[in-house]
Amino acid sequence: MAGQNYAPPQISSMILQKIRQDAEAKLGERITEAVITVPAYFNDSQRQATVDAGKVAGLDVKRIINEPTAAALAYGIDRQQTDSKIAVFDLGGGTFDVTILDLGAGVFEVLSTNGDTYLGGDDFDEAILNWLVTEFRAETGIDLAQDRMALQRLRDAAERAKIELSSTLETEINLPFITADASGPQHLQLVAQLVDRTEGPCRQAITDAGVSAGSINDVILVGGMTRMPAVQAKVQQIFGKEPSRSVNPDEAVALGAAIQAGVLGGEVGDIVLLDVTPLTLGIETLGNVTTALISRNTTIPTKKTETFTTAADGQSSVDIHVLQGERPMSADNKTIGRFMLDGILPAPRGVPQIEVTFDIDSNGILSVSAQDKGTGKEQRIVIQTSSGLSDEDIERMMGEAEANEETDRQRRAEIETRNQADSLAYSAERLLTENAESLPADLKAEAEGKLEALRSAIAANNVAQMQTAMNELNEALQRVGQAVYSQPGSGGPGAAPGDAETGPDDTVEGEFREV
Repeated sequence: MAGQNYAPPQISSMILQKIRQDAEAKLGERITEAVITVPAYFNDSQRQATVDAGKVAGLDVKRIINEPTAAALAYGIDRQQTDSKIAVFDLGGGTFDVTILDLGAGVFEVLSTNGDTYLGGDDFDEAILNWLVTEFRAETGIDLAQDRMALQRLRDAAERAKIELSSTLETEINLPFITADASGPQHLQLVAQLVDRTEGPCRQAITDAGVSAGSINDVILVGGMTRMPAVQAKVQQIFGKEPSRSVNPDEAVALGAAIQAGVLGGEVGDIVLLDVTPLTLGIETLGNVTTALISRNTTIPTKKTETFTTAADGQSSVDIHVLQGERPMSADNKTIGRFMLDGILPAPRGVPQIEVTFDIDSNGILSVSAQDKGTGKEQRIVIQTSSGLSDEDIERMMGEAEANEETDRQRRAEIETRNQADSLAYSAERLLTENAESLPADLKAEAEGKLEALRSAIAANNVAQMQTAMNELNEALQRVGQAVYSQPGSGGPGAAPGDAETGPDDTVEGEFREV
């Protein structure tokens, strides 16, 4: 811009500065604090970038609030004593969100949220623009896409045409040296696919909320694009009722942010806002599996801690791979952060206790920490990534999760079986080695034979054989254990046979690689 490169937060900060200056001119006093709204499907890095933009603009960002939730506050501020379920359909210039909320007794509880951060009015403009360029090239042989000035004039004209066609059947695009007609039906045909893209997130949000479309009492429209009759018709088709027009689509979000600011400042009371995180968060564990710590649509702020362990003997460091998405395999999800925890005391696998904590604040920003409970050493990061989730990322995460549910379940079951088999083989070998001199020869030979059969099944990666071999080895180890404990003075270090399969606690084996 003007020959200089700017980072996205810098551009956002320029807009925030202009808004702050306008507000200061109106109020006659300096503004230093703000509540800023963002699309509900903004990911962690986008939220963090918004906070950074606020700082650059000279604002202390007190809270990041989701736009549909803000609109619900504006809608429900005078309906606090009415128990109802509402849907907020928010289609703005650049993003689309849909949120299902439960409203009652001053509590605004988000049940689910979904959306598309790459669907909005700009896409509708682009559809008309592309049609105009194609038509003009077909008629004149001139490609306006190669002329930046002409293209910008067309883009502005396309936006005006889109607005006019929201209430009329026909409009004329007439620019000096560039002329075309765009009829209403042609316009609807051009954007029909874009309108249809709003249905999937709506259906998913309804399912995630555990409600039916018929049980939703009101549907609120937010964003300038919801003035388009085709969009309103789609909303009515999805929810089975005519959407409410009780709030101004352009002002509802700002009004809701002002209400939230009033709550934080103490000027507005008796309102509780319970928002959610839009996508599942977890870490990669043994077998490239994603182990979820915080599920999607969990109320925030929230904090979850789980204990993991090492996967190799003598391991002195672990790799914490933080993921976002709905698939069970780590390769199918989005990497949002990664860090190392060093200084773990060398020990047999399964002995170190690594405590991993996910903490999401009220702004929806994630912090991750990992601590070795043995040494007390800790590492933590605030997740900040260089790029957000694209439209393809979100559709892949949600759509493929449903389409591949059975395949994913089988793959995960296979990996879990192999992990159990590896753990049992390791523990059995240790038990037999530690008690080699005191075991009857026949019991030892039987257990070693079953152990070898299990190793063969693991090498062949045959799940059925592994399950059979584990059962047979466990039975043999039961007899070994009985022999060990029946000896005078027993009760030493040998573990009870069978403990190896499940373990004494809820420790989960993590895929941590030695470096």
